[in-house]
Amino acid sequence: MTPPRPSDHRDKTPVTEPPAAVLSFSLPVIQHRADFLRAAQGRKAGTGGFLLQARARDDGSDLSRVGFTASKKIGNAVFRNRAKRRMRALAREILAAAARPGWDYVLVAKPNATVSRDYGLLQDDLRSAISMVHREKSGDRK
Repeated sequence: MTPPRPSDHRDKTPVTEPPAAVLSFSLPVIQHRADFLRAAQGRKAGTGGFLLQARARDDGSDLSRVGFTASKKIGNAVFRNRAKRRMRALAREILAAAARPGWDYVLVAKPNATVSRDYGLLQDDLRSAISMVHREKSGDRK
């Protein structure tokens, strides 16, 4: 038996970019617990869908990083993973463009909110949370 011949149509198909879900994440992800704990000590902005924690690292790096947290309060593994997927999508769409260089951002899922809230409202929540976190306080001005 002879092996099948390669089809000629493979060479003629146009090369397209992979779908958005396959594209790599544009911000480095926080992986160490100590970095999450330091972000928790920074500025916070609570919204209807999640909590945003942020801090300036002041280490001279121009990279912004992002982290995601969904505790067991969110629900079982299915709900926790769904919450993290939604927060990753938000970060990819909004935070990647609005993040300040040298800052760490952590999105913390809220029970009964991150998974069930309308995605458009979550986008608005992230935009307002970023502006709240970066708003200068009266004691911060130089």
